[in-house]
Amino acid sequence: MTEPFVYLASKSPRRQELLRQIGVRFELLVPGDDEDAEALEALRAGESPTRYVQRVTLAKAEAARERLSRRALAPAPILVSDTTVAIGGTILGKPADAADAARLLRRLSGRTHRVLSAVAVVRGRRIETALNVSRVVFARLPPGWIDAYVASGEPMDKAGAYAIQGDAARYVRRIDGSHSGIMGLPLYETSRLLRGAGQGLATPPSSPR
Repeated sequence: MTEPFVYLASKSPRRQELLRQIGVRFELLVPGDDEDAEALEALRAGESPTRYVQRVTLAKAEAARERLSRRALAPAPILVSDTTVAIGGTILGKPADAADAARLLRRLSGRTHRVLSAVAVVRGRRIETALNVSRVVFARLPPGWIDAYVASGEPMDKAGAYAIQGDAARYVRRIDGSHSGIMGLPLYETSRLLRGAGQGLATPPSSPR
């Protein structure tokens, strides 16, 4: 009997790491060169952060389902997620360049912001979704540190221009919510959705060596 698995429709090494953490076997189902994946993440005028992250996740789910069918792959649930950072109703997306990354970090400095992570599991024609919202409080970010952090390249391709598991963690005063959700895949909600998809998709962790 084939061991159950899920398709992960994401190139994110952080999401892959988090799935391994809870013992979920997965295969990658990432967009091909013929797909404009970034277009799915384009902001719409007047869109709230909650509406945005949920819409993008559903759009990614539909695209992944079509990808699975087009590639004639073995059927299995598909896991999709999207994460955004917001201050009030303003979305702080991925930085366009180093100057934009520094601008975003200066805006987060000494303030509280929200990290919204939506998750979807596609099984056939059915899509189940969940949303996790966490709050992060940053201490004041020294200008010299911002410059060095941006120069390291870590802020690039990260919503809000930082990674909670990276050097930015030294300035996180408080988290109210899910650490894994801030990383990009809230594990509680993900595990619940996978259990709902059936087949015991989460495998027991291996014994310590």
